[in-house]
Amino acid sequence: MRTQRQVVDYSLRRRALLRDLYSGRVGTHEVCDASPYLKSAAKFHGEPTEDRCPVCRHENLTHVHYIYGDELKQSAGQARRKTELSVLAMTFREFQVYVVEVCRGCGWNHLVEQYLLGFDGIEVPTGVADAVGANAPVGSARTGGRPRTRLRPGGGE
Repeated sequence: MRTQRQVVDYSLRRRALLRDLYSGRVGTHEVCDASPYLKSAAKFHGEPTEDRCPVCRHENLTHVHYIYGDELKQSAGQARRKTELSVLAMTFREFQVYVVEVCRGCGWNHLVEQYLLGFDGIEVPTGVADAVGANAPVGSARTGGRPRTRLRPGGGE
């Protein structure tokens, strides 16, 4: 996705947790604790993967994408399909996406990554940005909803 930025990958934390599980320091009941809501989100909104569950090794994992952000209002906290994210990224300035992997069989779940999406992250060439900004009305989405001000020489507005 072209507006994806500020990516945080949790694979090292996942590896450490699985190492603790395999060595017996952590029980399966502690890591296979997916809520019924998470399993339901995986069933209806999840994206199937080719990766096997690292705990039960019977089922493939499913990725669930949760969205959060002030602009989302009542949609914040909802699970969305990956295909919906690109449409939302062109609609909202900025929102967080959390990707959780879930095994619908044993209940394993872990945060895989988190990243920021939204049209604020689109890089526009300088000439185009100046032309768009010059023609945008004050307070419009093109100017970020803020009135444009120009500084006069000497520091005043």
